[in-house]
Amino acid sequence: MNMNIRIEESWKRELAAEWGKDYFVNLTQWLRGEYSTKQIFPPGKQIFAAFDTTPFNDVKVVILGQDPYHDVGQANGLCFSVNDGIPFPPSLHNIFKEVHDDTGAPIPASGNLERWAQQGVLLLNATLTVEAHRAGSHQNRGWEEFTDAAIARLAAEREHLVFILWGSYAIKKGAFINRMKHLVLTSPHPSPLSAYRGFFGNHHFSQANAYLAKHGIEPINW
Repeated sequence: MNMNIRIEESWKRELAAEWGKDYFVNLTQWLRGEYSTKQIFPPGKQIFAAFDTTPFNDVKVVILGQDPYHDVGQANGLCFSVNDGIPFPPSLHNIFKEVHDDTGAPIPASGNLERWAQQGVLLLNATLTVEAHRAGSHQNRGWEEFTDAAIARLAAEREHLVFILWGSYAIKKGAFINRMKHLVLTSPHPSPLSAYRGFFGNHHFSQANAYLAKHGIEPINW
């Protein structure tokens, strides 16, 4: 796997300070070994798909996930998203249910959220890779520091963004975001374990669009 940082140019500039840091050098070296000896998701060329699909200045909304799906064919580098033709994982099913109940948008045929990403929704996992069938296996290897840096750049350099944080992990990761400058929406996670404790009925999708419209920004077609 070639880790010569192939990432969209605006993000390459914004995150330039990270590439030479020890944690990132160590992470990339470790990942080379992982990709060459094990089944790792997403495919190497899709590790930075969230950044590649949503350039820095195009970001309107950030949805924060934890780590990629770990079953074959699911992960495509966008959090909560699956490839075309893959059955919806439970959390994604619940997300679509809330979108429908909140905005009236129909449940789509595909769970591929690239259409959101192309409209300015940064679908960012805290950890960008995972070993097959081992949830959380690449946590605490450096990805979290990298994605913290990406969120910090957005929070500092942009204004009137919507940060959507579901579950205690995402809420904690986004705790530093300036609420005077951005809209931060929090609720329980959409997983079946917690969706009925406040994810359903959170109206995050309509709230995000109302905030964007108020600031003269084109809303998202959820």
